[in-house]
Amino acid sequence: MSEQRKMRNFDELKFSDDFMFGKIMEDPELCREVLECLLGRRIGELKEVQTQREFRYTVDGKPIRLDVYNEDSDGTLYDAEMENLNHKTVDSHQLPKRSRYYQGAIDIDYMDKGNSYKRLPESNVMFICTFDPFGYGLPSYKFRERCDEKPELTLGDGTVKFFYNCGYKGKDISDGLRKLYDYVESGNAEDELTKRIDAAVVKGRKNARWRTQYMKEWVLLQDARDEGREEGIEQGIEQGIERGIRIGIETMLKNGKTVEEIADFCGYPPELIKSVEEEMLAEAE
Repeated sequence: MSEQRKMRNFDELKFSDDFMFGKIMEDPELCREVLECLLGRRIGELKEVQTQREFRYTVDGKPIRLDVYNEDSDGTLYDAEMENLNHKTVDSHQLPKRSRYYQGAIDIDYMDKGNSYKRLPESNVMFICTFDPFGYGLPSYKFRERCDEKPELTLGDGTVKFFYNCGYKGKDISDGLRKLYDYVESGNAEDELTKRIDAAVVKGRKNARWRTQYMKEWVLLQDARDEGREEGIEQGIEQGIERGIRIGIETMLKNGKTVEEIADFCGYPPELIKSVEEEMLAEAE
């Protein structure tokens, strides 16, 4: 999302918007039906669906936030992410690396609860994209760990990563998946599932508590961006000052001033002046 992008009016939010997607998928039964439609198979009954689930495992303490995180009665884990371009490029989404990152966070969370790695559950990381994430024109992309020398040999580590192309227009997919794709892309509800989703979206737009949460999240996001921009400006100024000092030292060295003379005149550390001198000599070679 670019800095200039305006906040979408709450009354205009669609299922394809992160906030509304998360809220609608809080309904375990509706969430289960959406996952089953995407996976093309039945899954166990879902336990409590967690939306905007945070995992604090980054070095700087910033959380990893998953859109929709849940577990079924068979112990299988599901992470579903809604992906819009929102003025970004496909490459900027970094979906392959993010899928790896999210899978790692899920595994660490499981291990931190005192479980053994031998009991790591089956897990599915799923990206629902309003665009073709890899550009091959496929309706979806499914990845498992495979052996390069023997592709039919899978690692069997229990992890699968799915990338869904909701912009796909072919007819070689199930009717239910095609209608779900159409709904995500256009908002047109054509079958029982999408009509139920759409009814939940319409009802959600009237939810005062959701509206307040949406406004708060937007304010927090803008504050974080403003803070980041200010920090970037400060760093830029600092870098500019440092570069200016080094250019000044280079000029005095070129004019025949010694390290000691520059240190006495400017008060710069002799080590800094020597490092600039060494860089100049290295560049001249």
